[in-house]
Amino acid sequence: MSATVQRRAAVGQAVGLEVFTIVWMLLEAAVAIGAGILARSVLLTAFGLDSTIELISGATLLWRLSAEARGADFKRVERVEKRAIWISAILLILLFAYLAATTIIGLLLRFRPDGSWAGLGISGAAIIVMPLLVWRKRAANRTIQSSALRADIAESITCAYTAGATLVGVALTTVLGWWWAQYVGALVLLFFIGREAWEALGAAREGKGRCEDGK
Repeated sequence: MSATVQRRAAVGQAVGLEVFTIVWMLLEAAVAIGAGILARSVLLTAFGLDSTIELISGATLLWRLSAEARGADFKRVERVEKRAIWISAILLILLFAYLAATTIIGLLLRFRPDGSWAGLGISGAAIIVMPLLVWRKRAANRTIQSSALRADIAESITCAYTAGATLVGVALTTVLGWWWAQYVGALVLLFFIGREAWEALGAAREGKGRCEDGK
């Protein structure tokens, strides 16, 4: 099989994986935000909002990969990437500010969130799904060698970590009634979301999107 045919096949696999990622992120965001509202949980709501931002990034990457498969003009792709990275950076900064403020206020006022079995289910499922996606995307990217896909893989790893923090916090509240555990989990999420926001802002200022291929 020629290198061109191998690359085309790998790009096709990456497109399929990104479609699955987007569908999963839609489900993850909807369940987490819905469960967070019902349980009055800052942790679950923030997890769902972060999934929404990942969804935007994933949709941009899908467009990028599809454009490469169609042979689209690179300058047009680059323009879309730059807009998308600024949108992602701004949304992440707003999410960081929201999570920091609500966590501090909740702790000071001792606002007690409820447990959530739906939240446990979606965060537990994410811990299983995201590493599997990382494994498959890495396999495809060994042929593609795309910095865009590499960045998406890093985001999937971050999502697995945030899901872990969410699972532990919600589990301790649901099973043991430790309401404060969700705020501890929210502080852990602050670290990951803050790092994402910083990296996205830096990339936006440099004029490079996370969906830009390295040459």
